[in-house]
Amino acid sequence: MFRKLWKTLRFFIIIGIVLICLPHSILPRQTVDLKDGDFEYYIKLNNSEPRLSDFKDDEEALKLKLKQLEIINSSRKKYGAGSVKLDILASRVANKICREAAENKFLGHWNLAGEKPYHRYAFAGGHDHVSENAFGEWSTDNYVVSSELIGSMMKSGHGTFMAEKPPYDGHKKTIIEKSHNFVGLGYYLSGKQFRYYEEFIDRYFEFEDIPSEVAVNKPFHITVKTKPDNYLYYLVVYREDFPSPLTSDQISRKGSYEDFTDEQYLRIPAWDLSGFRSGTSYKIPLQFNKAGLYYIQIYSDKKEITGAASISTKGKTAYSGIVIKVK
Repeated sequence: MFRKLWKTLRFFIIIGIVLICLPHSILPRQTVDLKDGDFEYYIKLNNSEPRLSDFKDDEEALKLKLKQLEIINSSRKKYGAGSVKLDILASRVANKICREAAENKFLGHWNLAGEKPYHRYAFAGGHDHVSENAFGEWSTDNYVVSSELIGSMMKSGHGTFMAEKPPYDGHKKTIIEKSHNFVGLGYYLSGKQFRYYEEFIDRYFEFEDIPSEVAVNKPFHITVKTKPDNYLYYLVVYREDFPSPLTSDQISRKGSYEDFTDEQYLRIPAWDLSGFRSGTSYKIPLQFNKAGLYYIQIYSDKKEITGAASISTKGKTAYSGIVIKVK
């Protein structure tokens, strides 16, 4: 009996020595490797953001997301796209849809209220352009919740997007789009359901005087500030009816979403926009004569156009995602 015990002990002693002698890079990482300055920076941002406070990340969730951010930026780098930063508000928007999707067992780009990604981000207070990726897994047994499992599942979800092949590679194209400079990350793991959402943001303007709601036929204005070497190129307003509630099954069957509607309400070209400019600030007057939701997309260019010319938004990215309710 003593010999058997000694053999067992000797085995574990040898294994222990081998593990100690192995280079640390070979061992599995148990902690998130972050620069102290980066983590402290995001903690401050997280604590100073008042919007959607019910979906605020704790420090452990923030560490997981910053680790996932490294994976996303690695994917982007392979395709010549610059790094994106973590956006706190967009992450809370993503957390919210993840929880709703998991608890109601659906996967898609609409919520139960019938709102698309640009609705949900705008209603939370965002004015930039947003593009969404959605991933989900479910099991016959309850998941054992742990940081390690969540990190692994987020990595798996992102890997699924990056493994897509043309022509069915919409999620991958969203990830490697060069115009993105921020991303919101959300996850929710509970019971038998896991959801992971990526909300890529194009943030190039500063906005002021953006009302969330206006009355029909009431004049108002929005203020858009550009960088010194940029000028507004085109403004397009799409109108749509207020969203209608959807069931979980309806959402799961819908598939991809359009980043516009069929009803173009207003178009303002560069030469008209130039008349609203003072320095780098544009004060743009608007008025809507019918109830509904109005989705405003704004494009920019390095050159200012002050006279009528042939222009096109083909190949350009909208740098706004303003949604205004008109009642």
